[in-house]
Amino acid sequence: MNAEAAELKKFGDAAHRWWDLGGEFKPLHDINPVRLNWIQSHASLAGRRVLDIGCGGGILSESMACAGALVTGIDLAEKALKVAGLHAQQSGLSVDYRLISAEQLASEQEKPFDVVCCMEMLEHVPNPASVVQAASRLVRPDGWVFFSTINRNAKAFAVAVLGAEYLLRLLPKGTHSYAKFIRPSELAGWARSSGLQPVEFKGLEFGLLDRAFRLGTNVQVNYFLACRRAA
Repeated sequence: MNAEAAELKKFGDAAHRWWDLGGEFKPLHDINPVRLNWIQSHASLAGRRVLDIGCGGGILSESMACAGALVTGIDLAEKALKVAGLHAQQSGLSVDYRLISAEQLASEQEKPFDVVCCMEMLEHVPNPASVVQAASRLVRPDGWVFFSTINRNAKAFAVAVLGAEYLLRLLPKGTHSYAKFIRPSELAGWARSSGLQPVEFKGLEFGLLDRAFRLGTNVQVNYFLACRRAA
C-alpha cells in the first residue's frame, strides 16, 4: 500500500476538525476557491465524471459536486472519509467516497474518468510517481489530470515548513516532511512517462499583507500542474 501509517494516523486523528474553518485545515478552505477556479479554467465539470485522489474530508470534492460534477473521492484515511460522507449528506450533496488507493482503483476501474485531481497529496506518500501513473490510467484519452504539491528547495523549506508551521502557524508542526517535497521537473517527468502531457504550471502564492492565496508564475514553493492524457 502506497501510504505510511503515521501519515494516515495524523490525518485520521484530526478528521473531526476537517470542516472547522478556524482549525488546522483552514488553509485548505482558503485555497479551495483558487484551485477550483483553476481547474475549471481548463476543464468543464458539469456532468463530468471526476475523481478526487486523496480527498480527505471532502473540501474539494464537495465544491466540484456543487459545480455539477459526478464526483468520486478516494482516500486511505478512514476517519476522514467518514467525516466527508457525513458532511456531504448534511450538505445535500451526492459524492461517492471510497476507502481505496489510486493504484487499486486503477486496477479495478472499467470506465475512465473525465477529470482526475490529486491536490496536496503527493508530498504525503512514499511513492508519488506511482500515484501519477495511476492517475494517468484512471483518466480518459484527452481527459485532464490536475496535481498540486510543494517544490523541494531552500525557499520551500523556509516558507512551507519554517514559515507556515512555526512562524505563521498556518499549519500544525510536522504537517510536511521536506524530504518528500517534489521538484516540478520531477513531477513533469513522471507525468510524461505515464502518458500525460504537462500543459501548465502555476505557483500558489500567499500575501502576507492581505493573508490571501492567489495564483502566479512563481513555482518555487507551492505549485499546480495541469496535464492532459494523450489521445
